[in-house]
Amino acid sequence: MGEATKTAQHGLSEHSHGFGVPIQTRSERLKSSVLADFAEISTREEQWRYITADRLGGLDQPGLDEFSGDIEAKLAEGVEVSWIDSTHKLFGAAGLPEDRVAAAGWEAAKAAYLVSIPGSVIGSAQSSVAITSVNTDPAALHMIVEAKRGSDAVVIIDHRGDATLSENIEFFLEDEAKLTVVSIQDWNDGSIHNGAQYAMLGKNSTLKHIMVTLGGSVVRMTPSAYFGAAGGDAALYGLYFADAGQYLEHRIFVDHATPNCKSRVTYKGALQGKNAHTVWVGDVLIRAEAEGTDTYELNRNLLLTDGARADSVPNLEIETGQIQGAGHASASGRFDDEQLFYLQARGLPELEARRLVVRGFLMEVVQQIGVPELELRLAESIELELERSAS
Repeated sequence: MGEATKTAQHGLSEHSHGFGVPIQTRSERLKSSVLADFAEISTREEQWRYITADRLGGLDQPGLDEFSGDIEAKLAEGVEVSWIDSTHKLFGAAGLPEDRVAAAGWEAAKAAYLVSIPGSVIGSAQSSVAITSVNTDPAALHMIVEAKRGSDAVVIIDHRGDATLSENIEFFLEDEAKLTVVSIQDWNDGSIHNGAQYAMLGKNSTLKHIMVTLGGSVVRMTPSAYFGAAGGDAALYGLYFADAGQYLEHRIFVDHATPNCKSRVTYKGALQGKNAHTVWVGDVLIRAEAEGTDTYELNRNLLLTDGARADSVPNLEIETGQIQGAGHASASGRFDDEQLFYLQARGLPELEARRLVVRGFLMEVVQQIGVPELELRLAESIELELERSAS
């Protein structure tokens, strides 16, 4: 039986069952903080099927430097920062590396930058951590964000400058905590960034995780969400815009290991220029004990020019039939000609009509941030990307 399709937004074709997608068993994937436990990178491995080791700038090798750039924190009242060593109880509490590059970074970073949010922080209090690098020697950085019971906070992590960086970030949410994370990759051209992010959700905790990837030569982000107790709610959003020669990869993993948890994954990307390449892989695992799970994942890509390539692979692994719902959809394509005709018929030039479509397509994710000044900055960045396509 052939793959069932339907017409989606902007004239894209959408599938809802992942026919033809390679079967993976995420529950059996190796997790380790020891580099030697992982084999050398090979495109025969599913995790590395789209990129070769030579494009990673040496981040897969031992002996990485510890990050030497600037870390500037602007903190809400009550939020504290400190450095902790690898013997601290929070080191590894949210997750462990699942690939060689993340393990290399974990081994090299002997301390972690801890952002601690006490329960007294409420009302979506906003903190930001600006990570700025001027050094392209292969380096490692480890961060941990701890959201105490009952807290309600926003943490913005903003990456800028020139870097070759293997970064591990852990988010640990205690019971009843609410945390919004915005991770921005706005590197200069030529930067290489492998970012593994792990979130552990406590009972009735809520995570909103927003990934924005705009700059850099090779950027590979692997956010994961794990439910440690019942009642958790995770919403993972993503936005990426790839130009000529850029390689942007996002691999998302949601591990439903406890009952009555909910997850939503929504990632959108735009591509333009020769050899612009994006990869999105969405893995959702519903374990046998995760009865009452409610999950859905969606990825959509707009190809603005010839010569761009978007790979999109949704995977759903279900070990119990006692769930509320589970599904996924993936779509990649060009503009909807009918929509362009509609806008042009109302007096808009073709170029402006195309830009309006792209803005609407991507701003749906930007508006999830809920921080007006940051939403404005990202909207302006999208405008700059669209100006490049017009030149």
